[in-house]
Amino acid sequence: MNDTPTSNDNELSNDPPPRPPVEPDPGDCCGNGCDPCIFDLYEEARQHYREALAAWRERHPGVDPASVAPP
Repeated sequence: MNDTPTSNDNELSNDPPPRPPVEPDPGDCCGNGCDPCIFDLYEEARQHYREALAAWRERHPGVDPASVAPP
């Protein structure tokens, strides 16, 4: 058995997939109509995540991001 990391493993460890933002709980919103609301910030973070994930998938075609161990 060979436990030596492959070049692909090294590349993935140096460029891990982006991690999705944590969704706020409904109770995290204060209900005071803040601008931006915590949920607005979450939606912005989700958009940034989708863009970062698309770019990561272009750099690592055929790799399932869920199969890559988090750093």
